[in-house]
Amino acid sequence: MTQYKTTIGLEIHVQLKTNSKMFCTTSAQYFGSEPNVHTCPVCLGLPGALPVINKEAIESAAKFALGLHCHVSDVSKFDRKNYFYPDLPKGFQISQLDLPIGKNGWLVVEGKKIRINRAHLEEDTGKLIHAKVDGKSVSLVDFNRSGVPLMEVVSEPDIDSPDLARSYAKVVHQLARYLDVSNADMEKAGMRFDANVSVSKEGIDKLGEKVEIKNINSFRFLEKALVFEVERQIKTLESGKQVIQETRGWVEDKAITVSQRVKETSPDYRYFPEPDLPPLVFNEADIEKLRKMLPELPDKKMDRFVLEYGLDKITAQNLTEDKNLAQWYEDGLTIYAKDDKNKAAKAKVLANWVVGELIRNLREKAININSASIEPAGLIELLRLVDSSEINQTTAKKVFTQMFSTGKTPSRIIKDEGLAQVSQEADLEELLDEVIVENESAVEDYRQGKAASLGFLLGQVMRKTGGRANPVVASKLLKEKLAHGNRN
Repeated sequence: MTQYKTTIGLEIHVQLKTNSKMFCTTSAQYFGSEPNVHTCPVCLGLPGALPVINKEAIESAAKFALGLHCHVSDVSKFDRKNYFYPDLPKGFQISQLDLPIGKNGWLVVEGKKIRINRAHLEEDTGKLIHAKVDGKSVSLVDFNRSGVPLMEVVSEPDIDSPDLARSYAKVVHQLARYLDVSNADMEKAGMRFDANVSVSKEGIDKLGEKVEIKNINSFRFLEKALVFEVERQIKTLESGKQVIQETRGWVEDKAITVSQRVKETSPDYRYFPEPDLPPLVFNEADIEKLRKMLPELPDKKMDRFVLEYGLDKITAQNLTEDKNLAQWYEDGLTIYAKDDKNKAAKAKVLANWVVGELIRNLREKAININSASIEPAGLIELLRLVDSSEINQTTAKKVFTQMFSTGKTPSRIIKDEGLAQVSQEADLEELLDEVIVENESAVEDYRQGKAASLGFLLGQVMRKTGGRANPVVASKLLKEKLAHGNRN
C-alpha cells in the first residue's frame, strides 16, 4: 500500500472570560440561563444598534497572544465577515482578517515547534437547538451566546498526526487557563476546534486537498475525528477517486465525519473593515505592561520543578498541568520543608502523594483542586505522622481518602477510627505468636531458607492489625522469634 503523510492545521476557538460581551454591556455569563435573556439590541443585531469595544477582552486577547509567543500588532482592526446563518442575527460576524491582534507565534509540543499563523478576536454566534415541538422537528435559536468574546488561534499546517493535534490542543487549553483569560470549559462550549486535514503521498511536496472538520468539542473527539478523516481520505485515494475540498461535521454517536457543504474561501465572506469600530493601537509601553502581567507559564514552571525540586519530568508535568494544583503543591512544600532540611527528599515525597492520591481522588470525584476540601496543611500533617511512625503508609492512604471526603484533620480521623500505628513490642508479641502458630508451614519454609515466607507472615500480622502494625518493628520481632523459636 502507498505510504501517505498527514498534514493538519487547527483553528481553536476560546471564549474569553469577561463580565460583558465583546461589543455591548450585556452579561457574558450566560451558561445555564433561560434562552434569550442575555441579549440586547447590539447582540441581537437590531437596526441602528452600534457596537462598542470591550477593553477587558482586548487586554485578555493581547495577553493570550503574548503567551502564544505571537507578535502583538501595533495596529489591528475589526472586519465584517459576511455570511447567512440562523444563529448570526446581523448577517455578518465582527472578526479580524488582515490585521489580527497577534500573529507569527509558536508553541513547542512533544519536542516539535508548531507555528501559529494568527490569534484574532471575534464575537461568538448564537446557538441552534434542534428539538421536537408538537411532534414537528424544529430548530430553535438561543442568542445568549451571541456576542461573547471569542479568540481564534490558527496554527500553520505543522501537525502531522491526530495524536500530536490532541497534544497541541491541550497545551493551548492549559495556556488559556494559566493566563486566566478563559475557563476553556468544553462542556460549556468555552473551547471548540475546527481541524483542517489533508493526506498526500510520501515524497510529494504538494499537499492534498484540504478538508475542514467543524465544531469538535473535546480532545478525545478531536483525535477520533482526525483518525477517521485521515483513513477516509486514504481509502478515497486508494480507490482512484479524488478527495473533495469541503466542510464536514463530526457525528459523535456514529464516530464518523459527514459532508456539510463545499468549503467557502475568503472571498466568499466579502470581508471589509468594520465601519463602526476604530482600529486598535498598541504602543510598546502597553505591550510591555501586559508582558509583565504574564504569570510563570507551564513549560517554564515544569522546568523549574525539575531543576529546583529534583523531580522527574513526568511528575513535574503532572504537577504543573493545572496552575492551581501546582500552587497547592508549592504551598504544601513551603510548610513541609520549612527548615529547608532534606528539601529535595520532601519535595519528592509530597509530589508522589499529590500525583498519586490527590490527583486520583480529584479525578474520581470529577472536581478540580479549587473545589476540594483538603488543604495543603492537612496533607503535610498526615505526612509528618508517617515520618514519625505514628501511622504507616497503608493507614495513611486510608486516612487521606477520608480527609478528602470529609475535610477532617488526619489527627481527628486517626483518633475517631482508632488507626494509630501499633509500634510497641509488648502490643505485638501476642499477635506474632498467633501468626506463628497458625502458619506452621510458612514458618518451616522460612527456617528452611525461603526468605519470601517472611513477607507472607508479616502480611498476616498486618491483616490482624488492620494494617496498623509498624512493619519495621513487626519484621524485627518476627525474625527474632523465627530465629530462636517461638518462646517468650
